[in-house]
Amino acid sequence: MKPLSQLFAALTCALTSLPVLATDSTAAQDWSLSADGAYVLDVRAGLAWPRCVEGMQWTGKTCTGKPLLLDRAEATTLATDRWKAEGVGWRLPRAAELQRLVDKSLSPPGLNPILFPAAPGQWHWSSTSNVSAPSVNPYTYGNIAQGRAGDGVRQAAMINGWAVNLSTGEARGDAARASKLPVRLVRPPPVGAGK
Repeated sequence: MKPLSQLFAALTCALTSLPVLATDSTAAQDWSLSADGAYVLDVRAGLAWPRCVEGMQWTGKTCTGKPLLLDRAEATTLATDRWKAEGVGWRLPRAAELQRLVDKSLSPPGLNPILFPAAPGQWHWSSTSNVSAPSVNPYTYGNIAQGRAGDGVRQAAMINGWAVNLSTGEARGDAARASKLPVRLVRPPPVGAGK
């Protein structure tokens, strides 16, 4: 039989080698896994995140396959089609929701590999739209004469969308909507989750 001090040292070593989901006890209470392990539940926001991006499959231990790369319109259509097919409120997440997934306590920052294994740490589409178009009356004579109808900002919003880098948490509103990026859809929690 090993002396108590050796058992204590072995136990301490084993516990310190376990992965940590969050360094802040409040943050740890915000995240949990669904009963089947397929979703990461954001208790505070009331959201369920699939552990894998679209195109990858959850095996019960990790995500396998290749991420599906879509342009912004295809990503929005995918969410709508999935909502209709499954009757669950699937949607493209807002930029702030994606940023919340980035664990800044990791070195380097990124998605927690325990919660989101094999996750691509690159730019992902969000549903956030450019809402900062100036309010200009296009019918004011001065604006018509000088061509100031706010069209430049509106046109940029039509060709650009918001994306979030899940390696850093940076969000940008100048991602070309035709860019092919990974998609991580979000939904309300499954019935009975978190109980």
